[in-house]
Amino acid sequence: MANSTATTGTSIDALVKEGKALGSIWRQVNSLKQTIKESGFDTRLGKLLQQLKANATTDNGQIPTHVLRTHGIQQIDRRRRSEALWFVENEKECRQFIEDNKFKGSSLTALQAAMRKAAKADEADETDNSEAEPSNVGQSDEAPEQPKADAPKQRYSKTAIVNAVIAQAELNEVDLEEIINDLIEVLADRQTAAA
Repeated sequence: MANSTATTGTSIDALVKEGKALGSIWRQVNSLKQTIKESGFDTRLGKLLQQLKANATTDNGQIPTHVLRTHGIQQIDRRRRSEALWFVENEKECRQFIEDNKFKGSSLTALQAAMRKAAKADEADETDNSEAEPSNVGQSDEAPEQPKADAPKQRYSKTAIVNAVIAQAELNEVDLEEIINDLIEVLADRQTAAA
């Protein structure tokens, strides 16, 4: 019985030692700070994927499965591969974001989410700070179509024109006297030009 206790004690110590070693490796692999170092896992994986993508024979830049197998990275989760590639392709912006915002997240997924959230907040601030631009929905840069020469023109009475001018002046809160003065100026300009 004493033998089994000694073996059990030794095996427990060995298991504890192995568990601590695995925990240390896991913390390194799952610590954003460690994985994005120059020699970190995600940085190295992303750079490898970037080179494989550049050498890909397909038009869409997708890395064929047999290439992933050949390079021994097919067992790495596709989301992790995608995040590593994203990080390397946006490395400068990511590092700047981490530094500026003192980002303490634990994964590239959290970093992506934080950067997306910050980008949306920046867009919202820009739209709040800028004046609303007038909508150009339904408007065209093309000149309006001119009526055909032989098409009958609709004629309006003086009363209808006056009523329309009054309605537009009230709608746009413009003083009628200003409109009358502008009309007088336009008529004077036309008479001067005709003379």
